[in-house]
Amino acid sequence: MIFLENEHLTASFANKGAELQSLKSKKHNIDYLWNGNPTYWGKFSPILFPIVGSLKNNTYYFENKGYKLSRHGFARDYDFEAIMRSNTEVVFTLTHNAETLKVYPFRFVLHLRYTLTELGLSCTYEVTNPADDLLLFSIGAHPAFKVPIQDDVQYTDYFLKFNKDQILAYHKISEDLIANETVEIELKDGKLPLQHELFYEDALVFKSLKSDCISIACDKNPHGLHFKFKDFPFFGIWAAKNADFVCLEPWCGIADGVDHQQNLEEKEGIVSLAPGKTWSRSWEIECF
Repeated sequence: MIFLENEHLTASFANKGAELQSLKSKKHNIDYLWNGNPTYWGKFSPILFPIVGSLKNNTYYFENKGYKLSRHGFARDYDFEAIMRSNTEVVFTLTHNAETLKVYPFRFVLHLRYTLTELGLSCTYEVTNPADDLLLFSIGAHPAFKVPIQDDVQYTDYFLKFNKDQILAYHKISEDLIANETVEIELKDGKLPLQHELFYEDALVFKSLKSDCISIACDKNPHGLHFKFKDFPFFGIWAAKNADFVCLEPWCGIADGVDHQQNLEEKEGIVSLAPGKTWSRSWEIECF
């Protein structure tokens, strides 16, 4: 485990998957992250790379050859190397290897940079293409936040507050793929009340969110968080059945649609990175 600390917060990370596993407020003695209880879901904040979500038949085609990849790709299953660390910042890296090239025929360098701030934590994904050909990839976040944050309130006392949306239109998931059917939810003052039943049919998947900040808050308790993100065209919100957490998931990439033809170059949301170039995106947690 790797630990970061400043005057206000501590954070811990596993080398496997470069996974954030805790974010604690010293003042309030609160850990804002889910505890990873395997009865419900034994992860904390996995990285999704080089795909987000599921492939149709767990298969994609590139240059007339088929490849198998399981849901959310392989990065979360590999040990990353911490190439830089200080008291308040750590940079993890993962590069292609003989095993990844068997299922994903692209060379890549993936960095995750975590930085403790005065109010929370920022995470930056940085992908570099070291090859002479295009690098095709998707990437996304999957952090799980504890709800209720403290024991004096309940899950249903909380809501998600969207800073720029009043109507949410989400895509349903059918057998792990994105269905053509959408459902609209009208918000009151930008608030979506949390209830376990929201996620009984899997995640809520958004392709057209206006918001770039979603807050987890409660009128009966002063503590929560703001989750900020920018330039992620897709977003997922999910929780395991009846589990006391909610995942806020900004994505550059998305699961295959039910009608997708499985060619990687034509995959919705795929990022195409030119040789020698570097691409990055960031998200941030602010605790209160």
